[in-house]
Amino acid sequence: MVSMTGKRKSAARATEVAGAAVRATGGREAGPAREAGTAGTRGFGLTANGYGSLSRQFSSTPRGARLARRTVVRQLGHWGFGPMTDASCTVALVVAELAANAVCHGRLRGRNFQVRVDYEGPASRFRIEVSDALLGLTPESPVLPPDDQESGRGLFLVECLASRWGWEPRNPIGKTVWAEVTAVRPAGGP
Repeated sequence: MVSMTGKRKSAARATEVAGAAVRATGGREAGPAREAGTAGTRGFGLTANGYGSLSRQFSSTPRGARLARRTVVRQLGHWGFGPMTDASCTVALVVAELAANAVCHGRLRGRNFQVRVDYEGPASRFRIEVSDALLGLTPESPVLPPDDQESGRGLFLVECLASRWGWEPRNPIGKTVWAEVTAVRPAGGP
């Protein structure tokens, strides 16, 4: 396991830290529901049919975009896709790019953006949706910018990684950019 500092932790140390977190919360799981300030416990696993869903709003800031990616990676871990699996890395990159676009190009003062990730086990597919409050700027077909330009490659990456992607108007305001990523659940997962 790699910590935020980039140093390796042993599996025993990771278990010890997780146990301390459970003890600190009075025996309740310290997952995304706890961190978001949501009352009550919440199940994180997939349904018996192999479906899972995450939907959450984030502030339209660079910090919100980073938090969206981290939250999705954590949720995928609960679904059996570890943070270093191909599926988790691919979904994290797609979420990061779409969230960054929502923050940079879809930001409307006082409005958050929403991330929704659905896993359809029988179809071996993730559907990622990022919704923002601005309809005026809609995504176009991705074109690689000149080599000396620092930005503008996000949708090109999404198109390379996703089996399909697109956008649609959102009721009552804004738009939703979505992408579908094919991913088979790793063997031996929970």
